[in-house]
Amino acid sequence: MFTNNLKICGITTPETARFCAERGVGALGVVFFRQSPRYVTPQRARSIFEDLPASSARVGVFVDTPPSELIAMAKEAALDTVQLHGHESIHEIIAAQEAGFHVVKVLKATGNKLLEAACSLPATVGILIECGTGTLPGGNGAVWDWAAAAPLAKIRPFALAGGLTPQNLAEAVRLSKASAWDVSSGVERAPGLKDHSEILHLLATAQKLESFNNTLFWKG
Repeated sequence: MFTNNLKICGITTPETARFCAERGVGALGVVFFRQSPRYVTPQRARSIFEDLPASSARVGVFVDTPPSELIAMAKEAALDTVQLHGHESIHEIIAAQEAGFHVVKVLKATGNKLLEAACSLPATVGILIECGTGTLPGGNGAVWDWAAAAPLAKIRPFALAGGLTPQNLAEAVRLSKASAWDVSSGVERAPGLKDHSEILHLLATAQKLESFNNTLFWKG
């Protein structure tokens, strides 16, 4: 089964990318934040994604990268989607869209602040909620109150990140009502080194979820 709504992020090798794609993971993510232990260059990202099926969304994670630089990097890496983890403005989001990329904006809020921030974004922008704490913009493995994201589900679909593992994914989805999921450290042996057996476990869990609807989230 092809899982459009599941993304494995922080991939650093072609072998893991190929393993995920061949087993139906819908989206593969690479990180362009230099302070991350999962950081790769655009050239490396392109080689990671090379020869993968077109059905696999290629996602790049950026943090406050100037629009012209972001667009150049995204083109060099042959991305479909840019995931923005910083304080990017609506003008920067639109610039990336106009360059041909699907945009996923990360929001780190709950309650009314989350709803206000989500409503300020165009409907064509995907939303990922990540409220875990940590020194990195993602991949910290910090579990948080996933239920705090649930009110957004009444307004629009969204993705969930933060402390997700094969063992807790079902509970996180039940509490948050998220339509898509982003997992990084939860399937690793070490930062940037994915555990393929854990990826298989995650896929098996995802495919059993009652809420599983194969939403095409990561490509827009």
